[in-house]
Amino acid sequence: MHSTNYFNTLIEVAEDCPAISGEQPPVKGDKLSVANRQFDMLKNAPYKYDSDEVLFTVWAERKDIPKADYEKERAIYFSKGQPCFRASPLTKRYGWGVHANSEGKIAIYGRETQAYEDLCKNSELKKTKAMRSKRK
Repeated sequence: MHSTNYFNTLIEVAEDCPAISGEQPPVKGDKLSVANRQFDMLKNAPYKYDSDEVLFTVWAERKDIPKADYEKERAIYFSKGQPCFRASPLTKRYGWGVHANSEGKIAIYGRETQAYEDLCKNSELKKTKAMRSKRK
C-alpha cells in the first residue's frame, strides 16, 4: 500500500505561489473544490488527521462513496501512488505550508505567520517545497 504521509516535515509554500498570506479558498458555485474540502478539514483540526486521511476523505466525498465502503475503497485508492500535499492547491496557490509532526499528523500554517517562519527555521525538520504551478 502506498502512502502520502510525511513525518517531522514541513511542506513549504511553492516558489511561484501568488498568495502573500494563507488564503481561504473561495467557494465557486455550489460545489466545494478539493482546496475547499482540504482547508475545511485542516483549518480547525490541527494535527487530527494524517495526509492519507485528508486526501482519501476528500476524494471519497467528491465521488459520493458511502462511508460503509471507505475501508474497501481506501485499499483500492492507495493500491497505487497518489499525489501528496506537495501538489495540493493549498500549498501551490493559497499560501499554506503543511507541517507533519512525528506521528504524521498534519496542520496548515499561513506563510505570513510567525509559526510558519519558525517551522522554516527549525533545523530538526525536513523541508520540501510544494510543486511549482509553472515550469521555470
